Amino acid sequence: MSKAQETGQYTGTEDKDYNVIWFTEACLGNALRMEVYRRDAERSGDSELVEFFGRAQAERRKGAEQAKVLLARRFIGEAGNATPTQS
Repeated sequence: MSKAQETGQYTGTEDKDYNVIWFTEACLGNALRMEVYRRDAERSGDSELVEFFGRAQAERRKGAEQAKVLLARRFIGEAGNATPTQS
């Protein structure tokens, strides 16, 4: 079963930065989840899983940081190109 992709067709709003914002949130949420899993493994004495979830958490943080840099660059660039509106 395939999911329909929202690209503005249904809502009337196509936001080119939405996917990056969603990706950032998902990475941060997953980093928190990996901490929970890492602590569970630590409590059970499973060092292999502690290391595994620690590496996974680091990758999620890395993805979130890269996305935040990308968003900042894009938003600063757009702000620099904005023209004031007159009332």
